[in-house]
Formats: sequence, structure tokens, C-alpha cells
Amino acid sequence: MEDRRTLEIMEQVAGGRLAPEEAARMLRAQPSEELGYATLDHGRETRKGFPEVVFGTGKTVHQIGEIAIRLFDRSGVVLVTRADDAARAEVLRLLPGAQENSHARLVWADRRPARPLIDGVAVVTGGTSDLPVADEAAVTAGLMGCKVDRITDVGVAGLHRLLAHVERLRKARVLVVAAGMEGALPSVIAGLVRSPVIAVPTSVGYGASFGGLAALLAMVNSCAPGVAVVNIDNGFGAGYLAAVIAGATGGRG
Repeated sequence: MEDRRTLEIMEQVAGGRLAPEEAARMLRAQPSEELGYATLDHGRETRKGFPEVVFGTGKTVHQIGEIAIRLFDRSGVVLVTRADDAARAEVLRLLPGAQENSHARLVWADRRPARPLIDGVAVVTGGTSDLPVADEAAVTAGLMGCKVDRITDVGVAGLHRLLAHVERLRKARVLVVAAGMEGALPSVIAGLVRSPVIAVPTSVGYGASFGGLAALLAMVNSCAPGVAVVNIDNGFGAGYLAAVIAGATGGRG
């Protein structure tokens, strides 16, 4: 993987997209950087195909801003998840061109050269209330280089809504299915398609849903083959895994 990263940097220099001085700095860069309150893993892009992603919960606005700048300077892309209003505003201020999704509490910046996106990822929600988690998955897969097909509000309470999209579902190479309540949607979809289904239980539901635990247990106990389950509300993990299955190697760059 280190050789691949070195080759990518050399190709960018040869193509005039990267200054030799910047390339030299990138090649000299250490795999980690100590900030006192955080140790940044700059080697993650080499090992995993995508840089370290910032989990915003529990971090101060200053910490999120500094971490975002350092990661962006090294890799040309940064994604911050679970970022509150103040944290998103700080990243938008520090990184011109950054974008946000306030509903999903995301903020990201990407200066990498564009290249064709990989088809084959679909993100499906049971209800509109599952959209913040689905958005997190879709943005993650998009930054990793995937074109995402979105199918929204097709839960089992109105099964005809889902059946209207069967052909789109079957075209996907991998599906992320986010659902709360009783969490039945991933099992239903897995029974209709050949591709793997990544089930995402969401914390949507009334009291007996126990903050998504009922949906989690239902998905883990799915009788349909080809279902894998991530943690409650873990849209990032689902989107990342979907991109890897689809064949993404880190998105634009």
C-alpha cells in the first residue's frame, strides 16, 4: 500500500496536479502527528484507502477545527461526523469550499481532482426519520468514490412502496438499509436481491424500541441470507463498508 501511495503522488506530479515541493513534503510526512489531545493517524489512507474520519461528539470546537485542518492538509479530504452547529460552522470557516449536512450533523471538504464514480451502491430507508443515518452512509460512500442511488421511505408498513423499486434494488452491487421500529426492512430486501445487504438499525421508534436495540436484535436474527449488521445509527460504518465491497479505493485523487 505504501508503494501505491508513492506512485499516486508521483503520477500527480507528472500530471501537473501537484507541486514537487508538496510531493516531497507528503513523502517525508510521518504516519502520525501528536497534538497533545489527539494523535492523528496520517497513515490510515495508505493502509485503508481513505483518511482518518473525525468523530465530533465529545470534542471541542477548537479540537475539531485543528484536527480537520491537519487531516485536510495531508490528504486533501476530511469528513467530520456527529458535529454540532458550532463545530460545523468552525470547519466551514476554516476550510473554504467545505460542505455540510446539518440534518445528519456532517461537514466535509474535498479538494481532490474529480474522477469517475463507481456505480453499485444503494442506500435505502424505512422511513423519513431514518434519513440522518442514511445521509451519513451516502456521504461517506460518495467521498470514497461511489455513486449512490437513494431510495427513501419504503418501510414494511406499506410494502407496495418497496416493490415499486425492485429493479433498482437488484441493480445494486451492495445495499445499505437503514430502519428503526421493528427493523424488518433489511430482511425483506435481502429476500429480493442477490447482493449483500448492510443493515443499519436506527434509534427511531417508540419506547419498546429501546433506542434501536429492538431493530438491532431483529436484524442480527434475520433469516434472510446475505445480511450483515452494523451498530445502531452507524451510517458511517455502513457507508464505508459498502464502498469497500463496491470496489472503491478512496474516492477522488
